[in-house]
Amino acid sequence: MATKVHMEALSPTMEEGQLVKWLKKEGDTVQEGDVLAEIETDKATMELVARGSGVLQGISLKEGETAPVGQVIAVIAAEGEAVEAPAEAKEEPAAVAADKGPTAEQEAAAPSLAGRGSEGSGRPEQQEEMTPAAEETGSATTAQGAEPREARGGAPAAAGGDGGNGRSDRVKASPLARRLAAESGVELSAVEGTGPGGRITKRDIEAAAQAGRAPAAAASARAAAPAPAVPRGPDTEEVPLSQMRKTIAKRLSQSIGPIPTFYLTIECDMRRMLELRERVNRVLEKDGIKASINDFIIKSVAVALAQHPEVNAFWGDNAIVRNHRVHIGVAVAVEDGLITPVVRDADVKRVRDIAVEVKELAGRAREKKLMPDEYTGATFSISNLGMFGIIEFTAIINPPESGIIAVGAVEEKVVVENGAMVVRPRMRMTMSCDHRVVDGATGARFLQTVRELIEDPMMMIA
Repeated sequence: MATKVHMEALSPTMEEGQLVKWLKKEGDTVQEGDVLAEIETDKATMELVARGSGVLQGISLKEGETAPVGQVIAVIAAEGEAVEAPAEAKEEPAAVAADKGPTAEQEAAAPSLAGRGSEGSGRPEQQEEMTPAAEETGSATTAQGAEPREARGGAPAAAGGDGGNGRSDRVKASPLARRLAAESGVELSAVEGTGPGGRITKRDIEAAAQAGRAPAAAASARAAAPAPAVPRGPDTEEVPLSQMRKTIAKRLSQSIGPIPTFYLTIECDMRRMLELRERVNRVLEKDGIKASINDFIIKSVAVALAQHPEVNAFWGDNAIVRNHRVHIGVAVAVEDGLITPVVRDADVKRVRDIAVEVKELAGRAREKKLMPDEYTGATFSISNLGMFGIIEFTAIINPPESGIIAVGAVEEKVVVENGAMVVRPRMRMTMSCDHRVVDGATGARFLQTVRELIEDPMMMIA
């Protein structure tokens, strides 16, 4: 019996997946558990495995295309078993499309196209020009819209009736263009036509008059200034949304609107933490480990959360859910946006362990190799833009968490200590708080503890 290959929910928040690459092709024999394809979810690139054995058939999703969770994208059938390919949108047959009659655009264009030759059925601007010109001159536009022989590709019509005496009348131009040229003093022989077959149109005459290229004698007497270069290519471009970017947009729109958010900012003296980091890194150097300022901040925030369980909490429908374990989500910038790998039980881990774990998680996040349990389940998050020179900013809460801390850069500042001005390394941190869970005083007490741990980091291990 055939086994359908569905687009599976490869992450907890996945609603659709993008096919990165088929690792098996149609007609290949596969065994249950074989990896069929790589699928980009909203967080990472995951493997889609076979749920049956047989021959892969009826592939309906091409590389780069997306499909919602649950859609059948292929079939695994027994050897020799005939199966129907998954239903796909089919192009409408030409005969069916023809039965529907002309489109609105075709109907609008029909009166001016009737009776035209191959050249007369050209651009819309030419159709606009020919009709009024013919009415003014009384020339040969018939009831069927026929044009002079020149427009139909026959012998050139002598607009001035000179029978081909070599005058500028023989230049290919629409009647309206000729009239405008006479009115503006533009010599037709000095104008380069942009219409079919080099035909001069109204637009060419207007451009020539604006550029000051008339009369012809003046144009030959001095070199015309070159027209400014016009940028080539489209004015805009559309960048397709990645699965990650779609999820970021959806998740954050669920945060900044429905969640009543307020912000609290503190400034910390970083002298002791920088001194401790330097001593710790001297010890870790022999193991090839280097702790960052962010690793110490993760530890400080985690310890503070353990002391303030009212902040390490979620808003529930009927209750506030307090978490007994501290899992810190660490925002990591990746190519398509950002992702928050989770350092679990960060309050009880050593800084060296946090440093190793964050480096490994961040590396695999950038390669889209994280497993779902490595980027879900955070109870609180930290976003650090200090390495980009950002002094202070606010971050958006990642539901269902009740807060996130935005960390700025460490900068040397002049401060007053004991009545004297001194230079000290300072750092600002701003906490975004869900007011349904965290009140102002609650958040302030929590940040006081965070600052105490940062300014006296030995308290973290006391």
